[in-house]
Amino acid sequence: MSALFEPYTLRSLTIPNRVWMPPMCQYSAAPEGPDTGAPNDWHFAHYAARAAGGTGLIIVEATGVSPEGRISPYDLGIWNDTQVEAFRRITAFLKAHGTVPGIQLGHAGRKASTDRPWKGGGPVGADAHGWDSVAPSSLAFDDKHSAPAELTVERIREIVAQFADGARRALDAGFEVAEIHGAHGYLIGQFLSPHSNVRTDEYGGSFDNRVRFALEVVDAVREVWPDDKPLFFRISATDWLEENGWTPDETVRLATLLKEHGVDLLDVSTGGNASGVRIPVGPGYQVPFAARVKAETELAVAAVGLITDVEQAEKILANGEADAVLLGRELLRSPSWARSAARELGGDVHVPDQYLRSV
Repeated sequence: MSALFEPYTLRSLTIPNRVWMPPMCQYSAAPEGPDTGAPNDWHFAHYAARAAGGTGLIIVEATGVSPEGRISPYDLGIWNDTQVEAFRRITAFLKAHGTVPGIQLGHAGRKASTDRPWKGGGPVGADAHGWDSVAPSSLAFDDKHSAPAELTVERIREIVAQFADGARRALDAGFEVAEIHGAHGYLIGQFLSPHSNVRTDEYGGSFDNRVRFALEVVDAVREVWPDDKPLFFRISATDWLEENGWTPDETVRLATLLKEHGVDLLDVSTGGNASGVRIPVGPGYQVPFAARVKAETELAVAAVGLITDVEQAEKILANGEADAVLLGRELLRSPSWARSAARELGGDVHVPDQYLRSV
């Protein structure tokens, strides 16, 4: 059997294949009004197309656990019942077509309140639905961003509770997998890295202190997320800094702790916490980081990053470098990538009745 089309079981959940869709923001939700942060027809069509295309697991884009936790005013949220009800339409369709629905719970921290990428992606103020950002330390991401407010311990605890509340709502909305967003320089990643965290209290300084917030979020989410459903964590394995940044060694250390705290799979990406760094982008450039975690810990991993062709994806799994592959931009280009790959490899993938003539 093709490795790509071998089912994969975590806890009591079986995902039908190893072709997964990572979170990719669509910046298409209403920025104000009663439907703020709720998925709409665009989101339904976007995710439904990839489910009809045979994708085994779809992780819905970074979804704010609070209004100020969104990356942009146009991002999805999971802090109220209107949003929950709107998500149910999506999760029901995905399940009906054999795709497992997942959601990424996040807080953008100092990288919040930005515009849509096709509008420049820069910070926005109150006149454009923006807000003041927060972070572990009052350090701006770059010279375009203003310095965020440093979080108090009391406020940190409130955000931990917001993650748990978001997980409860995600369960109510019909999601089967929850992923905590600790990557790409957003709030959890900001706490992890000494580049963005210069606190001198119990949340800063040593490795144990810098990972404290991440583990508190994991514990809070795991407490409300059912024991039979898997919990993922997305990590940036490196800041790509030569010094004073988060490192691959620390990623391996954290992976072991995450496993002990109830995380089932590490979604391994890189970068996003430091501006102006040089990243050696190329096909599969992040796969070695996933492979190292898989080799040195007992935590399952998924690989992501310019994975585009069938042979490449199959090889990553066959070589034991990862347990699944996440195709981002390629699934934007080719919603039915999984069905095409199954034809090429002789794999078995769900095909809607309406599309059987294409088999």
